[in-house]
Amino acid sequence: METEVFFYLAIFGTSILYSAVGHGGASGYLAIMALFAIDPAHMRASALTLNLFVAGISFFHFYRAGHFHIKLLLPFVALSIPMSFLGARLDVNPYTYKIILGLFLLIAVVRMLFFTKSEKPTKPINLPLAIVLGAVLGFFSGMIGIGGGIILSPLLLLMGWANVKETAAISAIFIVLNSASGILGVLAMGFQPLNSIYLLIGLGIAGSIIGSQLGHKRLSPRYLMLTLSFVLLFASFKLFYLA
Repeated sequence: METEVFFYLAIFGTSILYSAVGHGGASGYLAIMALFAIDPAHMRASALTLNLFVAGISFFHFYRAGHFHIKLLLPFVALSIPMSFLGARLDVNPYTYKIILGLFLLIAVVRMLFFTKSEKPTKPINLPLAIVLGAVLGFFSGMIGIGGGIILSPLLLLMGWANVKETAAISAIFIVLNSASGILGVLAMGFQPLNSIYLLIGLGIAGSIIGSQLGHKRLSPRYLMLTLSFVLLFASFKLFYLA
């Protein structure tokens, strides 16, 4: 019982943290599930479902604040949505899944430590490159059970295609669309979320309301980012060790 309480608190805290920067939190949820030894058969469906609600609420707040520009989104989702569905339909063996997930968690750590506050002047998007990047991110999003925003965000900032708030808005809706497509693919393969998914959704919604307000009001969750980065780092090494 005590272990379950810590698990639920971790999910709640993760939803606050990620929604503050326009993310759904799938990489965090997957890391927590790995730490609590959740069956991999339930991990993707559960993480994508939580993504859908948490990132959706986060997007709503960033959209209302005027940070969303559809022209920034369209090139990335042109192929990412169908590719996410295809990626989710892959039946990845547990060993390969743990290795790939561990690598993506390491990428998430780098994103948290170095790209949470970056700001650059924006420049026009390279459309062919954006379409290709969206397709690749969509495929791996479905295969691993993430929304892809944890990778898209630093790319947008590094390329100078969007500022921080625009990046948060684009990442949020990118995650929502890819997660919805990924869920359909995962369910088509017969994988189901955890039995406690409705409780997790409730915690995720509550956390996302808090987190998106923090992000909108420019209250930085930097210290939480640092804390979670160490959790993700530990989880990634655990995955490598158990693979």
